[in-house]
Parts: sequence; C-alpha cells; structure tokens
Amino acid sequence: MNLPNKLSIVRVSCVPFIIFLLYQSAEWCRWAAVGLFAFAAFTDFLDGQIARKNNLVTDFGKFIDPIADKLLVLSTMIMLTELDRLPAWLVILILARELSVDGLRLIAGTKGKVIAAGPLGKIKTVSQIALILFLLISGTSAFSSVAGTILCIWTGVITLWSAVDYFFRNSAVFG
Repeated sequence: MNLPNKLSIVRVSCVPFIIFLLYQSAEWCRWAAVGLFAFAAFTDFLDGQIARKNNLVTDFGKFIDPIADKLLVLSTMIMLTELDRLPAWLVILILARELSVDGLRLIAGTKGKVIAAGPLGKIKTVSQIALILFLLISGTSAFSSVAGTILCIWTGVITLWSAVDYFFRNSAVFG
C-alpha cells in the first residue's frame, strides 16, 4: 500500500477519535478534536499532492480517498449539529450534494467516463473544512457571530453551486 492510501486510512481512523473527543465536556478535548481534525484535513491535501506528483494514483486510492473525505467532514458536521453549533439543514444539503454527485459519477462510470473533481468541488471542500475548524475553535453556534453566519451561508451556497456545476458540465451523461 502506497503512502497516499495510507494517509487516507489514517484520515478514516481519525474519525472515531474526533467523535469521542467532541462528546467530552473537558476543554482540552475540544482542542484535541481541533488538532486531530486539522491533521486529518491536512492528510486530504497531502495524499492528493503525493499521489499526483509521484504517479501513485491507484484504484484503491480512487475508492478510499473520497470516502475518507466524506466520513471526516460529515461525521464532524453531524457532531456539531448534535452540539447545537451547526444547523441540520446545512448537513442535509451537503449530504444530498455528495450523494447526488456520487450518483452522477456512478452513471458516468457505467458509460466508461470519469468525472474528476472540479475547481468548485475543491473550493467546496475547503469551505466545509474552514467552517468546521471555525466552529470547533470558537466553540459557538454557526449563527452566533457574523463570521460564523458568513461561513455557514457561504458553505451552503458553494455546496449547492458545485452540485449544479457538476450536473451542468456533465449533463451528456444522461443522454
């Protein structure tokens, strides 16, 4: 197993620890969750860079990387919803976007086409990670500050926009 795939496995392995830490009331646990989430999010960036630079792209990597990303982001967002820091509608929007785009990719795959991540998808991911880090660090609700409100709304908008973009750019898949 190559290094990028190991980093994806590490990212998946971080998820239960982040969830455990967020369930704890001790302040140090919140900060440990911040550090662990930031580390896991960095592995997402790092594994892609290493895989592309060293031509280490594998079928397993294509499978595990997006799963690891979704597990990390959605699990943490669900925990933030349970802690009353993030509105459920945003998590539902993100989940719907992810399932829809994955469905589009499956349909494209049956026709021998691969739909790579686009620039808006990358901006979406960075926005979601920024929102999560902001909420973890601040320890407050998304709408309790101007910055939180802007990040929350921006994340919802870019998530929706990236979904529309994927479907618009790949509408030939349905023809």
